[in-house]
Amino acid sequence: MTAPGEHYVQRNQPPGVPPLALTGERTLPDVPEENYWYRRHLVVYEWIARRVAGRRVVDLACGEGYGSAVLAERAASVVGVDANPEAFEHARLRYVRDNLSFERTLVETWDGDADAVVFLQTIEHVQDPDAILERFKALVGAGGVAYVSTPNLLTLAPPGAEKSENPWHVKEYRADEYRELLGRHFRDVEILGLYHARKLALHAFALKHLAWDRVHKGLRITKPFYDRFTPAIAASDFVLRSEHDGADLDAALDFVAVLRP
Repeated sequence: MTAPGEHYVQRNQPPGVPPLALTGERTLPDVPEENYWYRRHLVVYEWIARRVAGRRVVDLACGEGYGSAVLAERAASVVGVDANPEAFEHARLRYVRDNLSFERTLVETWDGDADAVVFLQTIEHVQDPDAILERFKALVGAGGVAYVSTPNLLTLAPPGAEKSENPWHVKEYRADEYRELLGRHFRDVEILGLYHARKLALHAFALKHLAWDRVHKGLRITKPFYDRFTPAIAASDFVLRSEHDGADLDAALDFVAVLRP
């Protein structure tokens, strides 16, 4: 997310809210250089929010807290859980709603009332994903649902590599590996793919077919272009597609799994 040697901190935080620094472990809003990754995560939170209306939701590994706040716009209640003390303090101070609270504890040990679990872009960080998924199944119960997302190894890592260079990731998954992992714990597994849309799809086309990466370097406009392009990316520049509608999961950016016991 961040180039070696660079250090980004959140801008324009509300009074009394300590800004967080970008480390690469979690994404942050209010960092223009990070906007691509923030919007890529935000669109999934918004999609889930429309499906958890009236539910008691726990957002595990909630990080900065923006996703928990999005979920709380529709859910009956939301608890955002994160073990990091700086992220917890920031989230507690920044996102204040009657139906939203934050707890500082480990994902593995949180125990509360929830019928929907949200766990986004984190299972690739986990040493024992089987234990985590069993925990989710116990938390949501027979009528509950879990939403678990992870990046696609095939589009995140270099061709042929078994892992990207992200030092925080323990294991990255292909679609078939991810389905097999989830199917060991949940009866009903639906996987959607996240893809570029609108201007990001056009940008990807230009990179692949118009040699845009060489053009902007040759014209010496790389920094001015991306200084404008990256902050302008919106959640609408991504789209979720279901495998039931013919989506090619091998080409997805991220996998978003909907899991029912």
